Amino acid sequence: MSIMGTLLRNRRAGEAKLAWNLPALIGPETLRLSSQAFAEGAPIPVEHAGKRIGGREISPALSWSPAPEGTEELLLVIEDIDVPMGKPFVHLSALIDPTVTTLAAGALNPATAPAGVRLLKSTMGRGYIGPSPIKGHGPHRYVFQLFALPSPAPGNAGSAGPRALLSAVRGPALARARLTGTYER
Repeated sequence: MSIMGTLLRNRRAGEAKLAWNLPALIGPETLRLSSQAFAEGAPIPVEHAGKRIGGREISPALSWSPAPEGTEELLLVIEDIDVPMGKPFVHLSALIDPTVTTLAAGALNPATAPAGVRLLKSTMGRGYIGPSPIKGHGPHRYVFQLFALPSPAPGNAGSAGPRALLSAVRGPALARARLTGTYER
């Protein structure tokens, strides 16, 4: 067990500052979000983990139910709520065309993003960042959140940091869904 993981074991960002709880992103939970790679609450396979811990950092395949009428864009945000920081670590933020309902494995990686997917800044870089929790810190929960937005994201969405983007989004969401996977080392 890592000394750092042990020392920080009880320090966690928590769910309170998750994008899911922002007033502008509140909305009916009528979308369904799933992955072929893992079930709700189950471990995320190592191939989707960060390269620095032996993973391949390939975003998992995702699928969801069609967005409701009036959706301008879908916002996908992945956050680690167990990181020992004051706020969840944003592993991905992306804007997706509302006609898209599936993403293949690797589609959220910068070199392979398909048409209709715009990868935005995350806490560190752009595109999918795989799980890589501190060794010995215990299980981390990675919350995949999908929001159907009634208006386009602000014009500076591509250059804004993830927290600035989330603060600027106008809602409420027309629909939303979430899927949680875990990872521990």
